[in-house]
Parts: sequence; structure tokens; C-alpha cells
Amino acid sequence: MTQAPRRAPSLETIGMSKTFGTLQALTDVSIKIASGSFHALLGENGAGKSTLVKCIMGFYQPSSGAILVDGAEADLGTPARAAALGLGMVYQHFTLVPSLTGAENLVISRADVGAVINWRAETRRLDAFMATMPFSVPLDVPTGQLAAGQKQKLEILKQLYLGRRFLILDEPTSVLTPDEAHDVLGLLRAMTVAGDLTVLMISHKFHEVTAFADEVSVLRKGVFVGTGKTTDLSAADMASMMIGDATLAVMDHRASVATEAEPTLLMQAITAPDRTGLKTISIANLAVRPGEIVGIAGIAGNGQKELLEILAGQRPMVSGTIRVQGGTYSATREDARHHHVRFIPEEPLQNACAPRMSVAENLALHIFDVDKNGKNILWLDRARIKQHARTLIEAFKVKTASLASPITALSGGNVQRAVLARELTGEVDLLIVANPCFGLDFSAVAEIRARIMQARNAGTAVLLISEDLDELFELSDRILVMSSGEIVFETPIGTADVSIIGSHMAGHH
Repeated sequence: MTQAPRRAPSLETIGMSKTFGTLQALTDVSIKIASGSFHALLGENGAGKSTLVKCIMGFYQPSSGAILVDGAEADLGTPARAAALGLGMVYQHFTLVPSLTGAENLVISRADVGAVINWRAETRRLDAFMATMPFSVPLDVPTGQLAAGQKQKLEILKQLYLGRRFLILDEPTSVLTPDEAHDVLGLLRAMTVAGDLTVLMISHKFHEVTAFADEVSVLRKGVFVGTGKTTDLSAADMASMMIGDATLAVMDHRASVATEAEPTLLMQAITAPDRTGLKTISIANLAVRPGEIVGIAGIAGNGQKELLEILAGQRPMVSGTIRVQGGTYSATREDARHHHVRFIPEEPLQNACAPRMSVAENLALHIFDVDKNGKNILWLDRARIKQHARTLIEAFKVKTASLASPITALSGGNVQRAVLARELTGEVDLLIVANPCFGLDFSAVAEIRARIMQARNAGTAVLLISEDLDELFELSDRILVMSSGEIVFETPIGTADVSIIGSHMAGHH
């Protein structure tokens, strides 16, 4: 072990500012995190959360201000100095070496490990360390074989093994099932209550913040705007602190689903290879009716991307049939246009845009080769393309410097708005959406979800693939669970139980 276990430190930033050239990323931020507390850091994208924790961890040097650890000013000029004071960070994505066992990952993470390792002695040390921990993970199997929850626990164990007693967690549950998330955060919460650990968690999930954190601090546009105990703050209070005077989009009242209606989308007996080519995607029966949102839940890598690719014509089927509005659908551009099928894929800049083309050209991808009556044309009508873009930009509040700007110059939220504008304009009978709000601001999330609900209420059938269970519960009329390439569970939203859904996501069916 590199360090003897120490009590959980307190941490305070005083007047911290950070500039990058002319950009003021943080301005005079003062936050206090008590020893043995579970503290949440909230804020929209660009609010300064990542900059703040990178200053704390020694990756960035603050332009001004100070950091106190246990009341004494600390020089955290490098990550090694932060580590020496017991500060550690658990990242959103795993940093383990998949081919190595848990024990090997822990031992090689130490700075003092030699070129030749005495594994008998190291095993004795690890056994003694694990005996002091409130949870265990198998250390004798390759970490690539562990479930996501076990990997996250191992990431935490690695920090504790290295003597870190102040942990920064960056969206720690984004890869976990609900049960795994509750388990991991509950264990960390217990360690803070016992005084063995201090936690600073970056999160956008209000229910997790309310359930596990003692206090929250909120940043907005690089400025500290407030703090408070979670027992005194509602989700609406926290949202208000995050967005200030901005007005959040509100979803329409949910219209009832015509359950007797013929499905807009019907997939039957579908089989296709997965991304590795080693497994088979098998969809026995999937139907979406007009004016219905069917949500697909599942841990990443269980066939959701392949399902989207089949519907988009990017993955050939081995067998099965797809019907849209009763007609055979072969996922060509002509088919999609004829049946009014639209797509909003994950990471739209890469998957739904031509990045170097202009905003106006990207907004015209459905109409550039036809006239107002849908007849094919030979020459581009640039005046019509520009007017079409102006109309969509105004209606969907897309912020762009110019119609001629390359779409890659837009922020993530504005790329998403632009794709929404293009895909939701005109007749839309079937909308296929994947993780539409991933990585977006709180206000952008509210607006995008409201737009999807508007389309549903206008009669569009929506297939929503999302790894965010909160999103699925908010939007869906029915939820299906995918595991190992198959749909293994279905529930109407009125009787949906998050623990049962989570169990099926984890493969316990």
C-alpha cells in the first residue's frame, strides 16, 4: 500500500478563477465540502463543473484563488500532489485494463510497484485490504468479464486501495442498472456516514442527488450560484438554480393511445448479426402504434444500436419482415420518404449530419432534390433551401452565427435542435430516436423531450431507444427491455417497476 488509511478530509475552494485565453471558465468560486459528507455538484454543460474538479485534482492550475484541504492551504499543482493528499477521482468511463484481473489492476495502479512483483506478498496485502472494505469484488477474474456494477466498485476500490479518502465521482451511474446504481451509491453513502470517506459527485440525476447527497452546490456559467441541504431543496429548486431565469419547455398533456389501431411499425421474426458478428440480434415481435411512444431500455451493448441500424438500413437482416403502415419496409431512402419515417440517431453530428456542410444544407437533406409537390428536380433551388433553413431555425430556436456556418461549429444542443427541426418538419408517421438527450443541457433536454411528446400527440409513432431510465419513464407509454440482443420484457408505463426493469436489464429473467 502506498499510504496508510486516513480519515476523510474536508476541502474548500476560495475565490477560484480559471481563464483559457479570453474564456472565463470559472469566476471567484468558493465551495466548502465538509469531512465525511456526500456533496453533489450541479450545473448545465459549460457551467464549469469539469474545470473546477480538474483544478482540484491538479490537472489545471487555477488563475487565482486557493484550495484548502483539512483547513490548510494545499499546493495541488499536479495530480500526484492531489493524490498525496488523499484526493482521487472515479471517471464516467472505466479505466481498468480488461484483460487483467482485479488484483492485477489494483497492484499496477501503485506508483511504488516494482518491475518484479511478489504476488504471494501482494495477495496477502490485498486480502487484508479487502477485509476492511464494506463491499467485495472478485479479484481473480479478468475485469472484462465483470458486470458494469462490479467494474464501478473496482474503480472505487482502486482509489481506496491507493489511500484516497476524498473521491470525486463524475456521473458515476451512467453505465449502471438502477439496482447497481443504488447499490454503489448506497455503499459510498454508508462510508461517508461512518466518516471514512468524503464524496463530491457530479450528477444530472435529481433522484440520486436527493437520495444520497447531504448538500448540493450549483454552478452557472462559471459562477457559484448557491448551495443548500438536499432536505431543503426540491428538484424544481435545483433546476431553477441551474438555469436561472431561463424558461423550461413544458411537455403537452399526454393524449390517450388508440390501442385498437393498426401498428405503424411492425417488426416480426427479425434476426441479424450483432456488431461483433459473434452473436445474433433476434426480435420476435415489436409493434408501435400511432400516437404511442415505445421505449427500449437496456444496458449499452445489448443490441439497441443494431436495432436502430436495421431500421435505418445500415445493418442487413438475415431473416424477418418490417412493415410500416401495413406496407413492406426495406429501409431505403425512398421507403423512408414514402412512409414518412424519420430518424434522430445518437451523436447526430456523426450519424445524422454532413459536418462540413452548412447549417442550411444539412437542414435541407430531405427536400433538396424535390420540389414543393414532391417531384424530383435536377437543379438545387438555393433560395428555397435558405428560406427553409430560416423557417426551421426560428421555429426550433437553433443558435447559429450564419446559415452558411458548417454545422460542426454548432454546440451539441444546437446540433440536436437542428436535427430535430429537420426530422420533425413535414409529415412524420414514424420517428425512431436514440439517446436524444445524451450529454445535453438541462434546458435543452426539456425542450427536446417536449418536441418528441408533441410529435406523439400529433399521431406520430415513436420508437425511443434510451439508456436513461428517467427519460423512458417520463416519455414512454410502454417500455420494452433488451438483453443479449432480444426483447426479454414488456410493461405498460402505468405499472412499470424500476427494480423489475433493472433486473431484466441485468439479464435476470
